[in-house]
Amino acid sequence: MYKVLSIQISDNIYIKPFKSVCVFELAFSDADELFYKISPEKYVYVFRYGVVCFLNHNEEEITSFIKQLSPYCKNFFDPTLREEFEVETNTKENKFGYNKIEIMNPGTDALRIIMLNVSESVALDYYTEQSTLLLAATNEQTLFLEQKGMLHISGRNLKKFIGKTINLKNRITENLYIFDSPPEAWDNEYLYKIDSELKKTFDIQSRYRNIHEELQIIKENLGLFVDIMHHRKSSMLETVVILLILVEVINLIIEKILQL
Repeated sequence: MYKVLSIQISDNIYIKPFKSVCVFELAFSDADELFYKISPEKYVYVFRYGVVCFLNHNEEEITSFIKQLSPYCKNFFDPTLREEFEVETNTKENKFGYNKIEIMNPGTDALRIIMLNVSESVALDYYTEQSTLLLAATNEQTLFLEQKGMLHISGRNLKKFIGKTINLKNRITENLYIFDSPPEAWDNEYLYKIDSELKKTFDIQSRYRNIHEELQIIKENLGLFVDIMHHRKSSMLETVVILLILVEVINLIIEKILQL
């Protein structure tokens, strides 16, 4: 029985510099991923989007590797988002369960695809958590707007809110590739079956769509807030202009009176 553990440890991992210092055997790599073979039955998978996945490692080994990796992380945080998955090998047929897969041939490519999908699931948990927090903060403003007829946020904080939303959306867009099947799966029916069934098991596409729908709602609300803010500023400017005209008129009246 193999055990897979995938952990979100940061917003981003700098792949290239870590690759230059890591001494383990590199079984696969590209600009976004590093797949290390630690021993015949131990692997580590590092992803640019802040996730690291372990196959058959104990807690001490996991902690040691993450410590080695942490200097190459952007916004490293306490790794609380994790997902475990079991792999039973050399079975008579492939079977897919909620937290377990049974596969006939435990080759390196098959194990890599399993680790890839578990890691995708953890990344989606992280993006879901972030988008939900943004949506909750947006809902607070819309509720205040409904009850008081005004916004409870300054122009500066609104700009920061918009920037945070855009950054999250950009990070998700940059990592769209993680939801595609790897090239090996397209060329091999056995691997393609494993990949497609795991995507169904983890509900990858549906969860991804939900995140984008939440971000779209946030975007629409923020657009409304900006319009209200601009309208408020325009109204204030009109009021100032009227007051200035009124002051000028009063000055003219006073001058006329003094001339009499």
